[in-house]
Amino acid sequence: MRVEMVRTDRGVPSRELLVAPSRGRVERATVRRIVHGVGIYAVLIGIAWCALAPILWAVSASLKRDGELTDGALLPAHPQWSNYREVFELLPLGRMLLNTAIYAGCVTAGQVFFCSLAGYAFARLQFRGRELLFVAYLATLMVPLTVTVIPQFLLMRAFGWVDTPWAMIVPGLFGSAFGTYLMRQFFRTLPTELEEAAILDGCSTWQVYWRVLLPHARPALMVLAVLTWITVWNDFLWPLVMIQRNEIATATLGLVRLQGQYTTQWPILMAAAMILLMPLLVVYAIAQRVFVRGIAMSGLGGR
Repeated sequence: MRVEMVRTDRGVPSRELLVAPSRGRVERATVRRIVHGVGIYAVLIGIAWCALAPILWAVSASLKRDGELTDGALLPAHPQWSNYREVFELLPLGRMLLNTAIYAGCVTAGQVFFCSLAGYAFARLQFRGRELLFVAYLATLMVPLTVTVIPQFLLMRAFGWVDTPWAMIVPGLFGSAFGTYLMRQFFRTLPTELEEAAILDGCSTWQVYWRVLLPHARPALMVLAVLTWITVWNDFLWPLVMIQRNEIATATLGLVRLQGQYTTQWPILMAAAMILLMPLLVVYAIAQRVFVRGIAMSGLGGR
């Protein structure tokens, strides 16, 4: 509401309370807000559908017969739950899932530990050439993975680790440039007063890292752990190069070995893919809240 000075017919000023914004203006603003909200939700629904449609098709295909894959029906008329049982009859998928979980767990533990150490050093310790070394290390992200496959294979062959679990665990155990960058960005957001107070209390550099700063870095550690787990779980190229035996093969290799030379049982292959996807969904469902919080706090959320 606003007050204006107006004059009467005799020229005597008087105060008159004018009605605040017109109803039409309020209605137009409301319509704009509604249209804006509907547009945002429409875009989000479209993006979600593009992401979920292949998964929904794979779930539907895993419950169909071979002749029903091209019928266009989203839901099968008679779900074939036996496809999931047949996967384990054709392939030692349980052993392969266990192998993949062991590889992913070992690599994730190594990545979390060594990347947090390197991130702490680059964020908190003062030494000559720190920024130049960090930039050089970060530049390795621009090197394609396929360029390093042959040198790594030659190293594994020189160590005698070809077709052994060590070839799956050791190359990714000692950290990565992305993980180091993630932890460095998070450690830089922590107040320096924590470190100064610990040093005044007599803590060493290791104690400051292990007892003071690392407990505050749990959101970033969870982000790094989830991303590393998903990467190792879905890795295909490196296991394909290094592993030949089914006893130590990963689940991604099992999917490839389900494909026949001339014909492929696509419902069974889709069932195996759904089995392989379930652990990832469980991990993300458990860590979702901490994962999103860690993304926001580590500087990867676009801030």
